[in-house]
Amino acid sequence: MARLMIVGAGGVGNVVAHKAAVQEEFSEILLASRTIEKCDHIAKRIGSKKLQTATLDADDINNTIKLLKEFRPDILINVALPYQDLVLMDACLEVGVNYLDTANYEPPDLAKFEYSWQWKYHDRYKEAGLTAILGCGFDPGVTGVFTAYALKHHFDEIHYLDIVDCNAGNHGQAFATNFNPEINIREITQVGRYYENGEWIEVPPLSIHRPIPYPEIGEKESYLLYHEELESLVKHIPTLKRARFWMTFSQSYITHLQVLENLGLTRIDPVDYEGTKIVPLKFLKTLLPEPSSLAANYTGQTSIGCHIRGLKNGKNRNYYIYNNCDHSKAYQEVGGQAISYTTGVPAVIGALMVVNGIWKKPGVFNVEQCDPDPFMELLGSLGLPWYEIIDRPSPFEEN
Repeated sequence: MARLMIVGAGGVGNVVAHKAAVQEEFSEILLASRTIEKCDHIAKRIGSKKLQTATLDADDINNTIKLLKEFRPDILINVALPYQDLVLMDACLEVGVNYLDTANYEPPDLAKFEYSWQWKYHDRYKEAGLTAILGCGFDPGVTGVFTAYALKHHFDEIHYLDIVDCNAGNHGQAFATNFNPEINIREITQVGRYYENGEWIEVPPLSIHRPIPYPEIGEKESYLLYHEELESLVKHIPTLKRARFWMTFSQSYITHLQVLENLGLTRIDPVDYEGTKIVPLKFLKTLLPEPSSLAANYTGQTSIGCHIRGLKNGKNRNYYIYNNCDHSKAYQEVGGQAISYTTGVPAVIGALMVVNGIWKKPGVFNVEQCDPDPFMELLGSLGLPWYEIIDRPSPFEEN
């Protein structure tokens, strides 16, 4: 039996709390956020005696250390903002708590997310005998586990990796983001980047796109983005010759985004407004729908997977592994949409891997460095069934 602390009470925190509450491994759960009303709302909906709530300013390390010492969790799941990753990692080190997150650190004043800041904690976590699992959502997260599973069972060498992420859902809003608008828009508007032949190649944002087929959905225009799991997968799978990440956007979404950029509303540098410094993107966030509010009317599916090519027994092999998740079914189960569901479920599985000793090893690790099989065994039973297509033509064979 283990004690779990969840930091963050947005859409993903809601899913994590729902899923964790029904796992017998977790005897007590603390859901903490800056806004305790959100925590209390989630706890009331779940109705579990093992779930309690608390107020936490995760930017304040002393506040965080105090709460950790009071609750004494075995592991902390961080589904707060990426800006808070390092504070939470420091606090866990101070108190002696294992750590897991779903997105890597990003400085508030720089739209650049990479693992280098968190990888630097490896020796300190190792010396403390603590485990930190980085990027254990879906992408990053399950996509890394999918790739590790493919390498373990279907390939001797992986040469080409294309991660594809499609949201074919409809939330009925003119423009909205599926998770924190500030983080989402920063991610999409940054320079595109992919890995090929030992080099990182940069391209203008959303400048490379193509139609890609998705199971049960059909072809959707998909845009090349930089996504954090590319950095870790290239490091940990050195046979990769090329690694790319693609995400779908509607033309309406792209048009709205371009208008917002042209107006300067996606800027992250402070501007003066009537004598007060404001960050335009933070202001924009207050105008957009709260992502968790989209869930009730969301229809359609997400489809996220990995197209992989490489060698097995000296022969070329094509492999595709994916999950489709239905928005309305996610809402019926946990009161959330599929984007939150596909992020929250893997975080709970990762925490189970640690507290059960399967992924428990001293240091800081990305998911593809861990044994994928026990994780994959739980993925379907906890709500994210996965499917494999082996040695059939790939949409990426020629390019």
